[in-house]
Amino acid sequence: MKTPSLFDLPFGDAPDATAEARMAGRLDGLLAGVDEAGRGPWAGPVVTAAVILDYTRLPEGLNDSKKLTEAKREALFEEICARALVSFASASAATIDRLNIRAATLAAMRRSVQGLAWRPRHVVVDGRDVPPGLGVDGQALIKGDSRCLAVAAASIVAKVIRDRMMVAAEATYPGYGFAIHKGYGVPAHAAALRQLGPCPLHRRSFKPIAALGGGD
Repeated sequence: MKTPSLFDLPFGDAPDATAEARMAGRLDGLLAGVDEAGRGPWAGPVVTAAVILDYTRLPEGLNDSKKLTEAKREALFEEICARALVSFASASAATIDRLNIRAATLAAMRRSVQGLAWRPRHVVVDGRDVPPGLGVDGQALIKGDSRCLAVAAASIVAKVIRDRMMVAAEATYPGYGFAIHKGYGVPAHAAALRQLGPCPLHRRSFKPIAALGGGD
């Protein structure tokens, strides 16, 4: 059987549930969406998630996590975890520095897929790359979190988990404002780095950290 494709799905305000449910049905429901959160920040892990949805029990309002409020993401996160198969993985700042952000992200995506309770028959990954070594058929989908419900769900799971990790990091590494900016390169973060220097959560291979004295 020829593998169904989502490449022709339109760019819109939200994913097309009808087309995707039809595709998932042809795969016996074993369609997984994969996404990440935290490729760009100066500090903290990159977190990835893989989600297999039940298209008869879809949470209402699934969309790219960046288009949702924090409250909506949190509510959807609980619904997704209750109604779908979910797996996540992360790569630490040290791993990012050792491998580079792209390789660390793809490796975490692979672990997310491998951690699912059921082996998917097809995987849709947000972006341009399919992680090597998945062991299943996969496709990369540009803006997949806005075009594929399963990827949108994965984007929400990854974002909520990473945000919670960064809020928790504030207690271990106070003064940086991790609970507020989540490790992104905002002026307040740069000011804290100049005052305190980098901590173990900082990605020392990233140019802004190296420029502030955080490199090897």
